[in-house]
Amino acid sequence: MSESSFTGRLERLIFGHRLAVLLVFALLTAFMAFITLRGLRIDASFQKQLPLQHEYMQTYLAHQAEFGGANRVLIALVARNGDMFTPEFFAALKMATDEVIVMDGIDRGRVQSLFTPNVRYLEVVEDGIEAGNVVPANFTPTPEALAEVRENILKAGIVGRLVANDFSGALVSAIVLEQDATGKAVDPITIARELETRVRDQIQGEHVAVAAAGSGNGVEVHMIGFAKVMSAIADGATSVAIFAIVTIFLTLLAVWIYCQSFRVALVPVICSVIAVIWQLGMLVLLGFGVDPLGILVPFLIFAIGVSHGVQKISAVADAAREGLGSMDAARRTFRQLFWPAVIALLADLVGFVTILMIPVQVIREMAITASIGVAIVILTDLVLLPVLVSFVSFGDAFRRRVERRQEQLARFWHRLARITRPVPSLVIIGIAGLLAMAGFWKGRETPIGDTQAGVPELRPDSQYNLDTDVITRKFSIGVDVLTTIVETDQPACVSYELMTGIDRYAWHMRNVPGVQQVVALPGVAKIAIAGWNEGALKWRAIPRNESQLAQSTRYIETSTGLLNADCDVVPVMLFLDDHKAGTIETVVKAAKAWRAEHAPEGARFRLATGNVGVMAATNEEVKAKEFWILGGVFAAVFVMCLVTFRSLTGALLVVVPLALVSVLVYAVMALVGIGLKVSTLPMVALGAGIGVDYGIYLFSRMQEYLHAGDDVPTAYEKTLRVTGAAIIFTGITLAIGVVTWVFSPLKFQADIGIMLTFMFLVNMLAAMILLPALARWFIRPARVRTATT
Repeated sequence: MSESSFTGRLERLIFGHRLAVLLVFALLTAFMAFITLRGLRIDASFQKQLPLQHEYMQTYLAHQAEFGGANRVLIALVARNGDMFTPEFFAALKMATDEVIVMDGIDRGRVQSLFTPNVRYLEVVEDGIEAGNVVPANFTPTPEALAEVRENILKAGIVGRLVANDFSGALVSAIVLEQDATGKAVDPITIARELETRVRDQIQGEHVAVAAAGSGNGVEVHMIGFAKVMSAIADGATSVAIFAIVTIFLTLLAVWIYCQSFRVALVPVICSVIAVIWQLGMLVLLGFGVDPLGILVPFLIFAIGVSHGVQKISAVADAAREGLGSMDAARRTFRQLFWPAVIALLADLVGFVTILMIPVQVIREMAITASIGVAIVILTDLVLLPVLVSFVSFGDAFRRRVERRQEQLARFWHRLARITRPVPSLVIIGIAGLLAMAGFWKGRETPIGDTQAGVPELRPDSQYNLDTDVITRKFSIGVDVLTTIVETDQPACVSYELMTGIDRYAWHMRNVPGVQQVVALPGVAKIAIAGWNEGALKWRAIPRNESQLAQSTRYIETSTGLLNADCDVVPVMLFLDDHKAGTIETVVKAAKAWRAEHAPEGARFRLATGNVGVMAATNEEVKAKEFWILGGVFAAVFVMCLVTFRSLTGALLVVVPLALVSVLVYAVMALVGIGLKVSTLPMVALGAGIGVDYGIYLFSRMQEYLHAGDDVPTAYEKTLRVTGAAIIFTGITLAIGVVTWVFSPLKFQADIGIMLTFMFLVNMLAAMILLPALARWFIRPARVRTATT
């Protein structure tokens, strides 16, 4: 069946049953809206963020039960007067510890605080070794007891880890479970909000009044960790309703100005809103939740729907200007734009499908739901929109307004068509070449990973990043931990070679730039050996004697996280200055280099657990998949253009401007300080997949005139008269859909808004200017006719 006969049969089917089509869409929209309101939920599972097939994540999963996960929360209590040794502070610390321990979803055995029994000290006394809890079980906050706790803190060597370097505060550390005791998934957002209510609000609520009274006392609470990040993002995402309303209003206003009719402008906006409702309803039917990082997808679907709708409305307006009624105008538009619209929307779909190659569940769910959204847009824009238009009557006033605008634009199109002359076209191609080289040179500076300390998804002045700053300033550790898991063939506790090898690794990594502190079993064992020998520093070494080795680790419990019960798995915890891309790359490279050259026999140094292990794995996956994702997008777009235009030259003319903008967006990312990571790589691919629409709509019309024998300048000017305004406005409507993100309280949303706004607008300009300039030199009407015969 030929394309024309298929389109004709589909046209008769749709327009012959208009009321039935509207009834089906109305019923389905009502159903989708109902289940969306009833079943849509926020889903922020920690493991959804992990590339589970990566080497590092295999290590993480293998030892998660013994040593806890990377989903750690740190709660810092800081005395406002700078002195933690007061009854008020210890009462607050005790309350915080108790509240965390009894919370559902917290690994109670791995909570660490001055008040937990897994924080102990060791010292040598006359009768041998004395060990005990840093805060005794019978502790009462008397001056004598506080002085004793201070001594115990020094004996335990936890200054900088659980106690602030200046003794102004202390930490409560906890691991958030993936599942609770009943097997139900733990929601990190719920955990974070409970921590706010049960810890921050209670403690600061009780102590802020004391501080306000002028005594200088009081306790501040600062919290960081994955659960807090997800909660902060979710709280910021609550503004999505405001952005949605603003976006719809601005889009409707812009389409109204463009269409010259409010009734006509309502059609593409209504169709796009329906597409979003269907997409959200499909999420519920598939059992998916909305991840805070995927909250942007409905905005993209709305923008895509409106932009393609504008193309249809533009063609309808042209038909109305020629005197056709609403039914005839709708049917002609359906015939003319059916296949270009299908190809353009399939190109959008390819952009979403290719990001399935990123092996992270949250990204794959985003790709699936977005692909469903584009498939729904195909239905709403190609079926519902022309049917709705067929019911809109076009008055003489509307035709006169459209005619007047066409006359005003005609002079502009005539001047713009001059870019296809030899000299202007060569200048444009030359400028494009220079931009490509400059973009490639600057784009190499775009790092893979985060570009700043704290959490780049949030604004620098967010509560979370302010808390991060306090904790990193006052403590020698933060939440940025990269843990190497050392697996041994025999118990390391009684092997001099293994303990020495682990100790040398720890010493080497401690001297790597970006590593703040290293905590490992051999370091603690050496302190214990020195303690057995009157604390002499010369004895702070690993003994060769097996019984002495065993003695040095006898009092180190598994709850410390420094070893397992059989001592054949020993973590080496590296506390990093930050989690910037450069820091992670430097540390991981140093660890791999040492492992390859110096790992002792019988030991396997496996990377990596901890939250930085997750980031390192994610960064490496992004780096590995970057070429394949972008290459897949361009290959698929090229093949679709080749099939559509039946012209190799035509396909290249569409893809080359697209490639230029993809190079330039890397330069923009480097200039603005946006790293390439899981949240931004998909947007680069999507920007390319969506941005090809302009070239497809432009060249499909140009090709018609070239087939008729027009030269490139004439074909281009005629194309501009028919679809130039629609293409420019498509870029504007797409940009309107994302530009409001720049004002979001979430920095990652603002960053993506900058990226997509740039790509949508510049892709439009590249298609309008570079494509015809290239066509001036690479295409001839005769060649186009030959290619399609």
